[in-house]
Amino acid sequence: AFGRTADHGVAEARRLVDLCIDHGVNLFDTANMYSIGLSEEIVGEVLGGRQDDILVTSKARMPIGEGPNDEGASRRHLIRESERSLKRLRRDHIDIYYVHEWDGLTPVDEKMAALDTLVAQGKVRYTGCSNYSAWHVMKSLAAAPSHASRFATQQIHYTLEAREAEYALLPLSVDQGLGVMVWSPLAAGLLSGKHRRGVTAEGSRQAAGWDEPPIRDAERLYRIVDALVEIAGAHNVEAAQIALAWLLTRPAIASLVVGGRTEAQFAANLRAVDITLTHDELQRLNAVSRLPLVYPYWHQHNF
Repeated sequence: AFGRTADHGVAEARRLVDLCIDHGVNLFDTANMYSIGLSEEIVGEVLGGRQDDILVTSKARMPIGEGPNDEGASRRHLIRESERSLKRLRRDHIDIYYVHEWDGLTPVDEKMAALDTLVAQGKVRYTGCSNYSAWHVMKSLAAAPSHASRFATQQIHYTLEAREAEYALLPLSVDQGLGVMVWSPLAAGLLSGKHRRGVTAEGSRQAAGWDEPPIRDAERLYRIVDALVEIAGAHNVEAAQIALAWLLTRPAIASLVVGGRTEAQFAANLRAVDITLTHDELQRLNAVSRLPLVYPYWHQHNF
């Protein structure tokens, strides 16, 4: 599946990683399931011994084999996979270790105790979760055996097109002090400005059959893209950079997982940190993308 996103080897990855580091990037995100470990191997080889000033995150929970213990958040799986990830990454610790998805079969106490063990052993510096609902996060926070293993962050999908996280996940993050890392902040390229009404960009993920994120209202998507393109013109940048700059203004957002296939894509998207959106621009983007309040939030809003 991830071959439809990119299939870079070590040489290409090293060139892109060096470019990012030269522009101030100090964190690289991967997971054990990305190409079933190959992504971690490439990251490990490219970063080499640069452990002091470069942070690396990884994840576990998704299926990485056919066996009954080859997925999930059990103690056996998390400890085994963290050790395998460390070997592939050529590191003695993982800076942030995410549980990649909620596991409704494993007792939450077992999961959090396993993470506590990894932190105590020095294999993991901080823990986090990804793709959890708000009650999943709160239940996990309550079950953490120690402050050291308590989730410090969550990695979520959140964009101008997908603002569902504002219902509960972002308020939770503000309340509980969790930093938020956003995955696919350009909605797999749909907010890049290259996709327009009736036109799918050649060579894109969508042209190769990629189906995330789900788009339930295509006309709303393209109204958002129209606004991004117009605002980008005023800043002499691309729509993608405006979408990223909007995210950086949102509560609890600590960092964005920005991917790319080429040096030009990275160089362009890294410019987002230098963009300051005006009050009117933010108002326009919010108006064109804001989701309706669902229960109980509309009732709470009324009072």
